Amino acid sequence: MIQGQNKLTIIDMNEIKCPKCQAVFKVDEAGFANILKQVRDNKFEEELHNRLESAVELAEANLRNSQQTEITAKDNLITEMKAKLENAETQKKLSVAEAVQKIVQERNQLENDVKHKENEKELLKKSLVEKYTAEIKSKDDIIKMKDEEIALRKDMKLKLSTKMVGETLEQHCETEFNKLRATAFQKAYFEKDNDSRSGSKGDYIYKEADDLGNEIISIMFEMKNEGDETATKKKNEDFLKELDKDRTEKKCEYAVLVTLLETDSELYNTGIVDVSHKYEKMYVVRPQFFIPIITLLRNAAMNSMKAKAELAIVKSQNIDITNFEENINTFKAGFAKNYDLASRQFKTAIEEIDKTIDHLQKTKEALLSSVNNLRLANSKAEDLTIKKLTRGNPTMTAKFDELNKKPE
Repeated sequence: MIQGQNKLTIIDMNEIKCPKCQAVFKVDEAGFANILKQVRDNKFEEELHNRLESAVELAEANLRNSQQTEITAKDNLITEMKAKLENAETQKKLSVAEAVQKIVQERNQLENDVKHKENEKELLKKSLVEKYTAEIKSKDDIIKMKDEEIALRKDMKLKLSTKMVGETLEQHCETEFNKLRATAFQKAYFEKDNDSRSGSKGDYIYKEADDLGNEIISIMFEMKNEGDETATKKKNEDFLKELDKDRTEKKCEYAVLVTLLETDSELYNTGIVDVSHKYEKMYVVRPQFFIPIITLLRNAAMNSMKAKAELAIVKSQNIDITNFEENINTFKAGFAKNYDLASRQFKTAIEEIDKTIDHLQKTKEALLSSVNNLRLANSKAEDLTIKKLTRGNPTMTAKFDELNKKPE
């Protein structure tokens, strides 16, 4: 049996070869058993050390797997919620686009109808002119016909802009809203903005919430009549910055400018103009699209309420996504500290075990020394003879000689 380099080589049960001097010496059965026990003790210590290291590595692997599983679950939840919100936003944009397209189509149809009426009117006018030209003799009759034509055109312009006689644009919008409040906007808030603590205010604020108090939509309205121009503000674009400021200060999601300015602008006469490329979530509309823009934005907001409700449920369950990584780092730091303390305690325990082993080794050596001394004493006792006891002692020699001479 060979234990390795620089270790004893056991040739057989009675002979052992020294790895340094290569000397071979014999041992008895007890000595051989003692040496074998030392070898086994070393093996046991090595096996114990290896198993402890394996147990620590296994515990660390299990902890890492558990942390990774929890992190993956949180990441999946975040991804799912983001996907739902993105889908809701996409549906919202599609709804807005579809509604705008429908309104544009209606506007085009209205323009076609107006052009058709204009053509009919021109034909009628031409027919009347041809019919009555011969009969009109005086200049007064011609002036009268022109005045009637001018009055007709003014009346048509007033009706197309929905600006009624004796009624301001604000009054018109409020009246149109109140016509539908009881049926379409039962839970909506639509009142004038009277809070001017910030230095400015809009005209009207529209807000609506669901049964749980979650806000569905909020809109800041500004109304501009044809006579609302100032020395520095003459166009619709001049009023957008102030409207955006009012919307932000009053915490409204959307901003809408209802305007009669720039009546000849082909851009604003299309109906609903999206100016979010300059100011986020802002639109410019003509008065006849005041109710449609509310309905359009309201319906789009309703489509995103489901995702918002699910997000509120997640928040109510105290799932702190923002601080999750910080909590993980705190846990890791605590675990590292506890592991360090445990490692030091383990090292101390190993040192104590080594001390105990050393003490036992010394005790064993002392016992072996005692056994050897007893063996020597026993050998001396067995070698003790009368001759040796009486050697050099004449008195004891005479006594034993005397006893030996007595008859049997």
